Amino acid sequence: MKTILQAKNVQKVFGSKGNVYTALEDINLEIQEGEFIGIMGPSGAGKSTLLNIFSTIDTPTSGEITIAGKNIVEMKEKQLSDFRRNQLGFIFQDYNLLDSLTVKENILLPLALSKVPVKEIERRVNEIADTFGIREILDKYPYHISGGQKQRTAASRAIVANPSLILADEPTGALDSKSAISLLTSLSELNEQNNSTIMMVTHDAYAASFCKRVIFIKDGRLFTEILKGKQSRKEFFQKILSVLASLGGENSDVI
Repeated sequence: MKTILQAKNVQKVFGSKGNVYTALEDINLEIQEGEFIGIMGPSGAGKSTLLNIFSTIDTPTSGEITIAGKNIVEMKEKQLSDFRRNQLGFIFQDYNLLDSLTVKENILLPLALSKVPVKEIERRVNEIADTFGIREILDKYPYHISGGQKQRTAASRAIVANPSLILADEPTGALDSKSAISLLTSLSELNEQNNSTIMMVTHDAYAASFCKRVIFIKDGRLFTEILKGKQSRKEFFQKILSVLASLGGENSDVI
């Protein structure tokens, strides 16, 4: 099995001298191709810091991180920019769509920046729009569509360039129940059918129950992890709730 991400002894410290806060300590983690990983933990546990470091938005204080065979810690800014565009896909809670572009133009932006041929762009955009059920809104602008449609547009944009790793930061946080379930189902199908590798930070146990493996963080350290295996989503959901209870962290609303 191909390793997409490997983190060794990752530490992140904020501040200096007498005012030091250790956000992450001794993080060792591997993600294989085709995994759908959930990252959970109480507020302030280090979930967002971990995501920011893996997404190259931030850098670790120490440790090694390899993504798609490349050591991202050693890269210069120009290399990181290219790497981000070619190897990583991002799904944010607040969509980050450009209002001046149509849904279709938002989705194809990463392909246009990479100078992919027009025919191939057309094929990929239509394919991903079908996956997320948004073909009928491709010519609309973000301010004309619902929150759920915006998030599915954002997910399509993240995935259209076939990145090695898709990073999702609380992707259901701003969605109603129906829209959240639609997005999670689409991500799960994408993971199954395309072998896409997805890492999703979430506080919501129901969202995490769509994952194949859930990793829990507490006080900046890896606390434990659980695998879905052959459990039903309902059984996995209950197991996630149980671990969250033992963490003493925030519980989630059931969608």
